Amino acid sequence: MALEVTIAGRKIGADHEPYIICELSGNHNGSLDRALQLVDAAAATGCDAIKLQTYTADTITMESDRPEFFIHGGPWDGYSLHKLYQEAHTPWDWHAALFERAKSHGVTIFSSPFDDTAVYLLESLGAPAYKIASFELVDLPLVAYAASKGKPLIMSTGMANASEIEAAVQTARKFGSGEIILLHCVSNYPADITDAHVRTVPDLGAKYACVPGLSDHTHGVAASVAAIALGGAVIEKHFTLARADGGPDASFSLEPQEFAALVRDCKDAWKALGHVHYDTLGTEAGSKTFRRSLYVVRDVKAGEPLSKDNIRSIRPGLGLPPARLWSVLGKSATRDLQRGEPLQDDMFG
Repeated sequence: MALEVTIAGRKIGADHEPYIICELSGNHNGSLDRALQLVDAAAATGCDAIKLQTYTADTITMESDRPEFFIHGGPWDGYSLHKLYQEAHTPWDWHAALFERAKSHGVTIFSSPFDDTAVYLLESLGAPAYKIASFELVDLPLVAYAASKGKPLIMSTGMANASEIEAAVQTARKFGSGEIILLHCVSNYPADITDAHVRTVPDLGAKYACVPGLSDHTHGVAASVAAIALGGAVIEKHFTLARADGGPDASFSLEPQEFAALVRDCKDAWKALGHVHYDTLGTEAGSKTFRRSLYVVRDVKAGEPLSKDNIRSIRPGLGLPPARLWSVLGKSATRDLQRGEPLQDDMFG
């Protein structure tokens, strides 16, 4: 039986439709109303889950003038870590309203906790799973604490080497339920499509005996669809109402119509995988009529030999198979044959 994980009653694994997570991150731009609109719009895309990020600037970093606390390059160039996270964080007193709004749409909602106090908050809201972000994968005490709640654990692997992934997986198994999803991830924002390396997705599943997937920071949906085609079971992608509105992650987020297309294309890709099959499908049976077969293409008198001038392989498929041509050439017609008749065994001898 294939590995699978269950979140809020939804089974996730290779034998089930892809599980698509809509990541809201900081694209609420500091407005609860916009955050609620994001939840509404996300639910309408057909996603399986909505994900938040639960931290404050002071729980994820500290205010400091030291150079290592500033970002150089990329969409957040010049920001201090504290300023970025102050702008991007989802206030904790919004969480209950956001959880309630998602539930009103019948959509699962959970979050990425960035410290123990965030786990405590999410536990109080009944979060059905936890997501460990790439940058926190090496924080094994956080992994252990989140896992200890007995919920499925989703972990992104951006920047991590094999030994770091192994340590996180072993920690999660030691302290938790053992239900683990590993998401291949490139921690660049946005990530170049040539860096996606989605062949890593099935290897993650095989190497660590986990349900594999992709946390996709590339533009568009190609990497996500490719990951599903290779056996991924989970896709996480950032979401915004409109990139033009700005926001910390807007530049590499999908707009509603695009996210709906992601959901559709990933699920269609999974349906297309099917299983190894070489026989005629029931849905193909009617098409067999239009295969090629041997037909009389010129009138033939009784006793006259069959030749390439009077017998040809053409459509439709009601005559003898084309492969019989070699064996019938030179045989004599047993009766007068009319142009347009499908050739049958009793017509020559």
